[in-house]
Amino acid sequence: MKVNADLHLHSKYSMACSGKMELPTIASEASKKGMELIGTGDCTHPKWLEDIKKAAISDEEIRIGDIFFIPTTEIEDIDRVHHLLILPSISKAEELAERIASFGNLEADGRPTVKLDGCEIAEIAKDLGALIGPCHAFTPWTALYAYHDSLESCYGSMTDYVSFIELGLSADSNYADRIEELHRLTFLTNSDAHSPSTNKLAREFTQFNVPDITFEGLKKAILREQGYGPILNVGFFPEEGKYNRSACIKCFTQYPLPEAEARRWRCPKCGGIIKKGVTDRINELADFEAPMHPDHRPPYLHLIPLAEIIQMALGHASVQTKGVKTAWQALIEHFGNEVEALIYAEPDALKIVDERVVNAILAFRKGDVIIHPGGGGQYGWLELPEHLKAEKSESAGRAGEERKEAPKIAKTEKGKARTQASFSDLKRKKSIETAETVETDEGKTAVAGKKKPEEESPEKPAGQKSLFDF
Repeated sequence: MKVNADLHLHSKYSMACSGKMELPTIASEASKKGMELIGTGDCTHPKWLEDIKKAAISDEEIRIGDIFFIPTTEIEDIDRVHHLLILPSISKAEELAERIASFGNLEADGRPTVKLDGCEIAEIAKDLGALIGPCHAFTPWTALYAYHDSLESCYGSMTDYVSFIELGLSADSNYADRIEELHRLTFLTNSDAHSPSTNKLAREFTQFNVPDITFEGLKKAILREQGYGPILNVGFFPEEGKYNRSACIKCFTQYPLPEAEARRWRCPKCGGIIKKGVTDRINELADFEAPMHPDHRPPYLHLIPLAEIIQMALGHASVQTKGVKTAWQALIEHFGNEVEALIYAEPDALKIVDERVVNAILAFRKGDVIIHPGGGGQYGWLELPEHLKAEKSESAGRAGEERKEAPKIAKTEKGKARTQASFSDLKRKKSIETAETVETDEGKTAVAGKKKPEEESPEKPAGQKSLFDF
């Protein structure tokens, strides 16, 4: 069965997180985004662990409505590297909390900082039967490749136990597969959401083929056992990430690597620190000039939140304006979830909203957008071509951030690498398989006389719907 999973987010008990990050709210919003499996995040925090227990059906099953949760946490080690742990059960989350309690204050932050290195944390994970891998591995802060040049430098004798790596918002499969040591690992795309907003939760996610929605099922997919595994990574254009390019962390001016080095990583404009971007760091670490994808690597679909596309189309300053919310809600109610509307809806069916929104969605499907790369802590942003911009529109992009001049990158569907999924290809593939499913199920429907074809599918329990049933 196919399941859409966002395995890295945070609770209201983590620093700089929304007070709305509570399990019922997360479940409700995840359903609108089309998710089925969500990481709890912060499972070592005492108060959050109590909330998790209240939502639990058993030690190994946590569910609210149609949304399944799995215990997860992000841990910062003594070298400031962040690690994602995925645990088998609530009792194992309790054991983890007991094991690390003497090395850090678990009540201070949902994401604990502990006086343990990566190898020691991985040893604990193995003892508990948990899965472990580095979070947002390429960013210049609190990340594996910010402080290490290899997996072994971080994890030592436990390197072989590491089973996945989280790409983060500033990297994709093409970036990471230039590094040979990562070829054996499963790539995860997660939101790292601090808010349940429509443009935060599940802004990146991974689609898996799993035997069932359990820890053991997910484990088989991450380890790629018995034919199970990830089948699609969904995430930002890497240029949208706020650390994609080398840039000043105060004024966000971007610098080519040679210039940054010549200036000793100090910005001549404001005196701020120039932080090395993911693009430059990848170039330093790369074993290959171009990505070399292993056979098990799934396609990567570049996708931005629907609310941000609507914002760009209408020329609004925020995804929280009434106009953006109204259009988003209309599309979700009509098509069932966000990506159904964004990718698969027929152009004529989209006309329930403003024509500018329809045109923007269609432009995005074609890759007809311009990207301003981010850097230094400022997100990159997308821009529609001049002929699609709303009159007197403000600069399109994420709310509340002053825009700095940056190189523009036009995105098209020509010359895509093998892992880059095309919207048209996904839609065509879904149409073909939907037709095959209908043809196969017609006989069953005729016999049963009562049920619709999708109700008879053995793949999912009732109510479970995948964004990408292709």
